[in-house]
Amino acid sequence: TFALDGTPADCIYVALHSKDRLIPRWPDLVVSGMNHGPNLGIDVIYSGTVAAAREAAGRGIPSVAISADSRANRQAAAELGAQVAERCWHETKALPRPLSPAPLLNVNIPEGVGPWPVVATTAGRRLYDDDVVYRRDPRGREYLWIGGSDFTHDRAAGTDTEAWEQGQASVTPLTLAVNERQHASLAAACAD
Repeated sequence: TFALDGTPADCIYVALHSKDRLIPRWPDLVVSGMNHGPNLGIDVIYSGTVAAAREAAGRGIPSVAISADSRANRQAAAELGAQVAERCWHETKALPRPLSPAPLLNVNIPEGVGPWPVVATTAGRRLYDDDVVYRRDPRGREYLWIGGSDFTHDRAAGTDTEAWEQGQASVTPLTLAVNERQHASLAAACAD
């Protein structure tokens, strides 16, 4: 058993690049989670659970990030997450490794005891109240909480946020396309 004082992405990096000290061979699939709470819409930008899966996908390994509402039955949610991960492994196992790009799936399971309908989605918009709350701990040191606790969802059809609102589990493909040329003209204009 190993413990690492680092981010989830650090844990994946260390496991993958410590030769056979931590894992006996290159993995066929990486599953990150299960996060306590959803990672919907923009959450994927700063989620450690998604970052760990993204780190593995960036190394050519199919990856699944799994998150569940804190009010979801943990056992049922874990079983559903395992089913999605197993399907991902089954669908990608015959592909030559390393994959480029490797699949990166974000799974979100809503509250309840299951079973949940599972739908393929795109990332929606989860909008938080913008807030910074300053407080003092019992020793008088200041600390803060960022991000408001209230949020709203854009109700766009086929999104992870819509599925969440409807009590459905979502499977959302994410991209690692940091080299997309979509905004190349903007970058060129800003670089002049």
